[in-house]
Amino acid sequence: MIVRLLTCLLATASLAAAPPNIVLIVSDDQGWPDLGCMGLKPIQTPNLDRLAAAGVRATQFYVTWPACTPSRSSLLTGRYPQRNGLYDMVRNDLVNYGHRFTKEEYAVSPEMTLGLDPKERTLGNLLKAAGYACGVVGKWDMGQAKRYLPLQRGFDFFYGHGNNGIDYYTHERYGIPSLFRGNVRTEEDKGTYVTEVFRREALYFVNEHAGRKPFFLYLPFNAPHGASTLAEDNGGQKPGVQAPEAYKARFRDKVKDEKLAGYYGAVACMDEAIGAVMEAVAQAGQTENTIFLFLSDNGGSGNGGNAPLKGSKSTMWEGGLRVPFLLAWPGRVPAGRVTDEFLTSLEILPTLLAAAGTTAPKDLDLDGFDMLPVLRGDQPSPRTEMFWQRRSDRAARVGHWKWLDSAKGKGLYDLLSDPGETRDLSSEKPEVLEMMRGKFAAWRAAMDATEPRGPFRDY
Repeated sequence: MIVRLLTCLLATASLAAAPPNIVLIVSDDQGWPDLGCMGLKPIQTPNLDRLAAAGVRATQFYVTWPACTPSRSSLLTGRYPQRNGLYDMVRNDLVNYGHRFTKEEYAVSPEMTLGLDPKERTLGNLLKAAGYACGVVGKWDMGQAKRYLPLQRGFDFFYGHGNNGIDYYTHERYGIPSLFRGNVRTEEDKGTYVTEVFRREALYFVNEHAGRKPFFLYLPFNAPHGASTLAEDNGGQKPGVQAPEAYKARFRDKVKDEKLAGYYGAVACMDEAIGAVMEAVAQAGQTENTIFLFLSDNGGSGNGGNAPLKGSKSTMWEGGLRVPFLLAWPGRVPAGRVTDEFLTSLEILPTLLAAAGTTAPKDLDLDGFDMLPVLRGDQPSPRTEMFWQRRSDRAARVGHWKWLDSAKGKGLYDLLSDPGETRDLSSEKPEVLEMMRGKFAAWRAAMDATEPRGPFRDY
């Protein structure tokens, strides 16, 4: 009896100490107000709302760049894009002028030859070293040459696309087949709405590993990004955000146009896929030992606006940089909590390493911190500064002050009293303006002094 009791106690202790599973979900171009629980739009996200009710929602959460590639590079490395080297988009911009790449052209184009520097260590590398099974399902966007793909970056499983965006049904990017299974391009699911494909593959990965060993599922959707399809392949018009008819129909009487119905429909379909993953984790008895995180890679674009925030994707206004963020971990963070603390995507990697009971290598310079004490309400955020640069566009936040100097707008704003950035205080607060510029210059000098990384830096 005593032996049996000791065995039971040891098993219970082992279970309690088991590293948590991690499901990191990223949406594409979903705006800060675009959650049902925000109550600002007729958008429907019941499963994301359930995550918000089960965990913490952050209202002042920022990404490192106002568009996808550099933002996602920071998420996977915990480092500013200017530090990890991927500080601009990896895309073939000739499609802007209607050019269709041949296979031969595409093979030597930026979309195939550029990617996250192989010297960079990803969240997959670090968690795999800690004993995790690591998988990617969805939009990788860190490069498509073999050396850049997930199986070479610490992940055990990959089904998705390596580039910025695709057509939701053909799975092509401006005519180029773009889905990979592992390291090999595949057209096995052509014709199936891609969110449904990602749902299926995510469920496979969870069911394969849940309860057997700790797993990390990186689930970056391409929804609700506009389809990467040439107008000539869509009756002469850009298709916008694609969604199945049944999902678009839910919103036609609630929104002003068909494009917005497509956006809302794509979000609703993605939300149902997220709900299916949540249910698979529950069926495996792993809910209590699984961390779910959700964020968008940048501000909303073509989503009916990001009000009360100003601006949208590709801008340095709050609407381009501030995104929705949720984290649920039963028993470890309070349920239904909303925090206004200043936090960023740079915090995600060190937070997940801490939750997994591991640490970053001593030679790895990270730009964030473990934010779990902040999300729990145990302490204020230690983050007081954040900096952004997109070519000649620059911005900084220091405390409650926001400064930007860009082609689409300039000014100094007090986010405490003016989160919509409506009143430029540059002339009224010249000493603050000077301080902000000085802080930015110091950050830029620190980035330039780091060990160089490609693909864009000159070294």
